[in-house]
Amino acid sequence: MINEILSGGAIATISGVVGFFISKKITSAHLDFYTEQAKAKAKTIEKEAEALLVGASERARKTEERAENRYEDAVRRAEHDLAGRESTMSRREKDLERFVRQEREAVEHELKVAGSKRLAVERREKALIQLQNDFERRTDEAIRAVERSAGMTKDEARQLLLAQVEARSRDEIAHIVRRYENEAREQAERHANFLLAQATSRFAGTFASERLISVVHLDDDELKGRIIGKEGRNIKALEMVLGVDIIIDETPKEIVVSSFNLYRRAIATRTLELLIEDGRIQPARIEEIHAKVTAEYEEKILHEGEEVVFETGVGPMHPELMKLIGRLRYRASYGQNALAHTLEVANMAGIIAAELGGDPKMAKRAGLLHDIGKALTHEHEGSHVDLGAEVCRRYDEDTIVINAIFAHHGQQEMDSIECAAVCAADALSAARPGARREVLESFLKRVTEIEEIASRHPGVRQAYAINAGREVRVIVNAEVVSDDETALLAKEIADEIAQSVSYPGEIKVNVIRELRSVEYAR
Repeated sequence: MINEILSGGAIATISGVVGFFISKKITSAHLDFYTEQAKAKAKTIEKEAEALLVGASERARKTEERAENRYEDAVRRAEHDLAGRESTMSRREKDLERFVRQEREAVEHELKVAGSKRLAVERREKALIQLQNDFERRTDEAIRAVERSAGMTKDEARQLLLAQVEARSRDEIAHIVRRYENEAREQAERHANFLLAQATSRFAGTFASERLISVVHLDDDELKGRIIGKEGRNIKALEMVLGVDIIIDETPKEIVVSSFNLYRRAIATRTLELLIEDGRIQPARIEEIHAKVTAEYEEKILHEGEEVVFETGVGPMHPELMKLIGRLRYRASYGQNALAHTLEVANMAGIIAAELGGDPKMAKRAGLLHDIGKALTHEHEGSHVDLGAEVCRRYDEDTIVINAIFAHHGQQEMDSIECAAVCAADALSAARPGARREVLESFLKRVTEIEEIASRHPGVRQAYAINAGREVRVIVNAEVVSDDETALLAKEIADEIAQSVSYPGEIKVNVIRELRSVEYAR
């Protein structure tokens, strides 16, 4: 038993020793393998480092070459620029020297001319003194001769001569006085017209702006693209729904709304402003905002009509008529706002009727409704007179109002003082200087006709009507028209204008003949 145990322990010991030596051999073999693998990786890294070093050296060399090329190019450009500037400076120096030389020669020439003119003036002064002395001597001789022949003294002869001159000049003096009186009167009329023009010009800007366009301001030009939309979809929808023309051009931060209908243009402008604020510009949103704005404006014009009726004190009135009165704010005739004209007529008619013993309240009411049909002419056919009379009959207005509507255009006879007051007030409001555009049109027509009459004559080069049409300046060709012919030409033009053109006061015809000779010193 013991032997078996000893033999087993010997075997185990031997096995452990053998296993130890085998394990050590295997570990030594692995260590040699890893050492060889590390050496191979080190050689690979060394080769890669050498390749990177070679590449870096090549890049550094190329970078240095590019830097040298750029430096050489910069030097060449600087040298070329310097040469160009030196050439420019040299050319400018030569130009300056030539200019200085020319100016010096011109100054010397002017000095010579001035010297010769001074000598000529001195000679003329001496000749003038001599002529004055001769005149005084001959005058004294004439006075002595008169004294000898008439037996009068020098003072008596002078008095007699002055009396005869005064008698002969009386008619001329009277003519001169009348002429200056007429000129003073014309000048006073011109000054009065100027004051009237200044007073009425304050209304002109408002009337003109109402007849033109409305401008919508933008915070950013990018909004123009959104308003136009893809393939113009949004702007087509806007123009179709709003019934206006929308002009988008290169003007920065604004678009233009154009329409002859002031009411429609006002609604379109407000709709665009709300769409821009909202930012959602699309066909469905356009229709929604337009419907909302239209309802707001309907309420607004009704409220404005109510205020006008209340302020004028004409009594109760049907809401539809008050709405039409409010809509007159967005209607114009010959550049004159219809509501402003209506208020002027109503107030003046009330004053006139009160002065004549009529009913001022009824006159105001008739004046307020005399042009009510103008609020309907954009939507209905027919004249504003017929439309206004029809709507007033529908809402049971007084016969005086109906008569005023027809009579202010001569379609009926005036049946009452109130109707006559309305007609007179309507004529006064429309004929006020500056109230309507037709005054300007007639003035432009007259000025154009004056210029055409002057331009038709042979030898006339240019003709200008100046001084508000009170003077025409005619420039003739000096090679065709002589000095003597200019007076005859002025007379002919003045006669033709007097026969063909209707004008207040007089028109001065200036015929100018000028001969110019031009030469250049080089």
